[in-house]
Amino acid sequence: MKVAAQSGSDVIRVREFAQQLRISIWTARQWAYSGKIASCKAGKHLLIPASEVSRLITENTRPRLDPKAQ
Repeated sequence: MKVAAQSGSDVIRVREFAQQLRISIWTARQWAYSGKIASCKAGKHLLIPASEVSRLITENTRPRLDPKAQ
């Protein structure tokens, strides 16, 4: 479920965030509460900016090794 925030950015629930990254919900919650990812609490829901998915992938992508260079 995507929810439009006031600033116009999309936020997703922690369950959807975890599914997209193929991690457990508890890992996603731990990352949010420790500050590894941006998040906000809205009532009983933990919401994460949808942009956090692509940010994590971009920041943690290793360069491809060129087998010809070895």
